[in-house]
Amino acid sequence: MHVHILGICGTFMGGIAAIAKAAGHRVTGSDRNVYPPMSTQLRGLGIELFEGFGAEQLEPAPDVVVVGNVMTRGLPVIEALLESGLPYLSGPEWLSREVLRGRWVIAVAGTHGKTTTSTLVAWILEHAGLEPGFLIGGVPANFGTSARLGRDPFFVIEADEYDTAFFDKRAKFVHYRPRTAVLNNLEFDHADIYPDLASIQRQFHHFVRIVPGRGRIVWNAADPRLAATLKMGSWTPLEGFAREGTAQAPHWVARAKADDYSRFEVLEGGRSHGVVEWSMIGAHNVENALAAVAAARHAGVPAPRAIEALAAFKGIARRMELRGEAGGVRVYDDFAHHPTAIETTLDALRRRVGRERIVAVLEPRSNTMRMGVHRETLGPSLDGADEVWLYAPADLGWDTSDLLAQLGARARVSQDVDALAAELARTVRPGDHVLIMSNGGFGGLHGKLLARLAKSS
Repeated sequence: MHVHILGICGTFMGGIAAIAKAAGHRVTGSDRNVYPPMSTQLRGLGIELFEGFGAEQLEPAPDVVVVGNVMTRGLPVIEALLESGLPYLSGPEWLSREVLRGRWVIAVAGTHGKTTTSTLVAWILEHAGLEPGFLIGGVPANFGTSARLGRDPFFVIEADEYDTAFFDKRAKFVHYRPRTAVLNNLEFDHADIYPDLASIQRQFHHFVRIVPGRGRIVWNAADPRLAATLKMGSWTPLEGFAREGTAQAPHWVARAKADDYSRFEVLEGGRSHGVVEWSMIGAHNVENALAAVAAARHAGVPAPRAIEALAAFKGIARRMELRGEAGGVRVYDDFAHHPTAIETTLDALRRRVGRERIVAVLEPRSNTMRMGVHRETLGPSLDGADEVWLYAPADLGWDTSDLLAQLGARARVSQDVDALAAELARTVRPGDHVLIMSNGGFGGLHGKLLARLAKSS
């Protein structure tokens, strides 16, 4: 079958392309910006790529067109597709029909931690010799790829609540029909498509409603919004998880054994399964790991075996990733783009580095951030940093003056990435930790800063 993918260079659609190719299909695709590293990866798989969204790419006609959620009415290829009568599907629907049918799907949902938890589940299954398929919104160091067809029956997927396509406004995750569902947490996000928290809760409840009675829902028992969502109705056995002291009698408990959470004990029903010693830090990652252990246990992997796997976990690109060190300054890359994620990331780093200086650099890039939805809670989330740099381009969409006033003398602002790199290189000093946070590439700031630091050292 010839599968043509519109919007192929995003992480999710690129993953679908790789899976479709592995399943034996002929795969082509297009995107507005076809550039490395995704373009290199796809071409390396033998996938032909088209630049732009012209109508001519539908000739000769493919057997099916998979439409990414970046596509809109008015684009020439979309108008030609609708006129042609060719069959078309969203990415999640194609995945559901062609890959997930008949498999044991482990789907990880939540405002935060989806990528890390999905990766941890996949790695635990891999370590147990089960060779799962997976589609994850990041690149796990243990695998080196974000997507794999894998071997039956298990498939692990990051279950996003964002809408599916211009013709399907349901959340992506309702297509996945999991047997094991993980609910990490629930907060307001995606303000470009959801008007309030209640509308997101309804989507999460739609997700809950499709988990079978013999399945399992693993949920964060310390999250009151998830508790309220489950009270709307649940027909599946529940297993709560939480760090010790944060929830009342959860089934799974993590007991900290180190201040930075690099060591913690795993307990199930009050019985210890052992102590995790791993390279990750932060309370949020302990919760992610606990959820992964519980989900893998439902898939048949004993908790002690999962603990062994966690000890060998190597992390994920862009999750507190050390990009380099120059002139005695360590530069990290992190995906944090919501106040809660920013706060927990800074807390984790602070627990690791003690009193050494942390310089936080933030690009408010997500649609929700650019709309200014979180501007009231953004300041407190940055309390853990000694110095804060805010990238505020002219088209940001909201006035940052109140935020800067709230942060006081710790705050700096820049409207240009190159100027920001130059000023950071001039002001940071040996021993500093520069934490760069964005859900995009941030104009290559990490590399530019490291190059300037190396040149001046």
